[in-house]
Amino acid sequence: MSKIKIITLIFASFTILLVSLFSGPSIINPFEMNGSEKEILLFIRFPRVIVAFLMGMALGASGAILQGILRNPLADPYILGISSGSALTAALGLLSGFFLTSTMSIPLMALIGATFVSFLVGALGWKQGGIWPERLLLAGVGLSFLFYALLMLLISISPGEGMRRAVLWIFGDLSIADWSLIPYGALLIVTGLFIAIYRAKALNALMLGDEFAHSLGFSVNKERLLFFISVVIMTSASVSLGGTIGFIGLLIPHISRLLIGADNRVLIFISAFGGGAFLCFADLIGRSVISPVEIPSGIVTAIIGSPYFLYLLRKRDVINV
Repeated sequence: MSKIKIITLIFASFTILLVSLFSGPSIINPFEMNGSEKEILLFIRFPRVIVAFLMGMALGASGAILQGILRNPLADPYILGISSGSALTAALGLLSGFFLTSTMSIPLMALIGATFVSFLVGALGWKQGGIWPERLLLAGVGLSFLFYALLMLLISISPGEGMRRAVLWIFGDLSIADWSLIPYGALLIVTGLFIAIYRAKALNALMLGDEFAHSLGFSVNKERLLFFISVVIMTSASVSLGGTIGFIGLLIPHISRLLIGADNRVLIFISAFGGGAFLCFADLIGRSVISPVEIPSGIVTAIIGSPYFLYLLRKRDVINV
C-alpha cells in the first residue's frame, strides 16, 4: 500500500474543502476581502463547510464499517433505520415550531430520535448474547420503512412552511449550519471514528468469518457491538447536524477500497476523508448551480452517486468486500 497514494488522497480531500469554502454563488478571494465577504466566509461558509466535512466523514467511515461487520457490499449507515427515526423526530420539531426556541433544538430532536432507533435496532438484532448481522439488517430495514411511512404521513397532513422545512431536512439541508453545532458534532464523530480505527484489526478478522476471528483471539460479539456503537454515534451525529444524506456511506467505501485496498486500518480513515470531500463538493454544487435557490445536498449526492454506483455494480469485482 503506497503511503504516497494515501497522502495524495488526504491532500485532495483538503483541497476540495478549501475550494468549496472560497467558491460558490460568488468567489471570495482570501487575499482581498471586504467586510461583508469576511462575515460571509466566517459565519456562513466556514461553519457550513466544516459541518459538511464532518457529516461526510461520519457517513463514509460508517459505510466502510457496516460493509465489514455485515459482510454485505450494499450496506450503508441508513440501512439500519437510524436516518428515518431521526428525520421523524426532527420533522416533529420543525412542524411544531420547536425550532424557533434555539438553533440547537432540531439537532437535539434528531439526535434523540437517532439514539432511540439505534437502541431499538440493537435490541432487535441481539440474540443469544450477541448481535447477529442478519437480524440487525432485517430489523433496520423494517424499522426504516415504518418510520419513513410515519414521516410521510406527518408531512402530508402538515401545512405550509413547516412542511417545506421538514422536506429540506429529509434531503439534507446544510443551510442551518452554524458554529454552535460543530463542537458536539465533532466530538461524537471523532469518538466513533477513534473506536473504529482502534479496533480495525478486529474488523479485518470479522470480514473473513466469525470462526476465523475467534481463532485469532477476538471476541466476535464484543467486537461487533463496539463497531455498531461507533456507527450509531457517527450516524446519529451526522443526521443531527444536517439531515439525511444518502449514497455517501454506500459509494465512498467502494471507491476507497478500489484505490487503497481492503485493509480497514487504512480504509476507514480514507473513507472518512473521501466522504467529507464528496459532501463538500455536493454542497458546493447545490448552492451554486441555480443560485440563489439551493438544492439540498442529499439530492445532489443521489444524482451523482446513483449512476456511478450502478457502474460499480456492473463491475461486480469492484464491490466485493
